[in-house]
Amino acid sequence: MSIVVTAASGQLGRLTVEALLNRGVPASGIVATSRDVSRIKDFADRGVTVRRADFAEPAGLPAAFEGADKLLLISTTTPSERVANHRRAIDAAVAAGVSLVAYTSMLRADTSTTSLAPTHSATEEYLRERLPSVMLRNGWYLENYTAQLPQVLQGGAVVGAAGPGRISAATRADYADAAAVVLTTEGHTGKVYELGGDESFTLAELAAAISAAAGRRIEYTHLTADAFTRVLLDAGVPAELAHVLADADLAMSRDEMFTDSGDLRRLIGRPTATPAEAIAAALR
Repeated sequence: MSIVVTAASGQLGRLTVEALLNRGVPASGIVATSRDVSRIKDFADRGVTVRRADFAEPAGLPAAFEGADKLLLISTTTPSERVANHRRAIDAAVAAGVSLVAYTSMLRADTSTTSLAPTHSATEEYLRERLPSVMLRNGWYLENYTAQLPQVLQGGAVVGAAGPGRISAATRADYADAAAVVLTTEGHTGKVYELGGDESFTLAELAAAISAAAGRRIEYTHLTADAFTRVLLDAGVPAELAHVLADADLAMSRDEMFTDSGDLRRLIGRPTATPAEAIAAALR
């Protein structure tokens, strides 16, 4: 029996496979799936079983999940296709006899007002009805900000529409470690984990942390959601993603991306990476 990680060619999927290996799971006990297996050939070279899985092609999914005991269902990236894709994957997990599915949902999926929340809550409901499951409600990624540091430093400002809202972001590595813990230990079935970093921040505080790390003044520029959307579009962000990001900032302004549950810290057994640590690592 093995552990299947979907979307293993993606950033979170890759880190989760590495976290499983670091926790002592033998490579032969891990199945990494991707729509394009050439992107995960390096895992195959290390003894991990690599299989093709495309959620838009349901006929091949049961074979991709064959022999799995536990499966990490990493949420797909296109919101308009998400629920249908997830249902196909869940149905295939049932057909393959998977005993537990861990799903990477979003923080406060059942109460969030974001446009993304219904896709996650619908997946959660469908999953609960069909299989033993655990919900990993991941908060915002710190990398969503550190990846933008070149532009922030060039423009001298963090731009957003989150106002004074607090954000409990964490690194992908911390979320991946939490997923690996859930997949390799017992007692998680039926649990809902609200996951976020220990050290929350506002975007103004994030700008101050970037200033301290970079040695130059960075301001926070607060915009309306419409104005922020236009900035993103002008920067070349695809329209659907631009609207999602602006909508997420509005949710942040209402503290919907904040959690003080401590679930992430408890799962990984250590403090989460701080914003300052993530910024410093990105600037190296």
